[in-house]
Amino acid sequence: MRAELPTEIQQQLAGYGIQHYGEIELREELEARIQTYTLFKLADWPARRWKCRYRLMMGEGMYDAQSVPEAYARGLLAILQSPDKSASTQETGETH
Repeated sequence: MRAELPTEIQQQLAGYGIQHYGEIELREELEARIQTYTLFKLADWPARRWKCRYRLMMGEGMYDAQSVPEAYARGLLAILQSPDKSASTQETGETH
């Protein structure tokens, strides 16, 4: 069974000009903005406990999701919504 990206997340991404919500497209959008992240697929017991199947970790952030595209989307939104863009540029090594 394939989980669709929640409508609320699609609307938020659309506000940033992101219109493609597939796993590959969202991963590429995320990787264009951050150099490192870790995506975990949780085992059955932690998935039941935390009510999520995937966990994305970026820097100090942790984003729980039901699907891989949702995990990438949540991480991407965290970067895009960050008032301090220096957090994402530090991880990519970019300077202003």
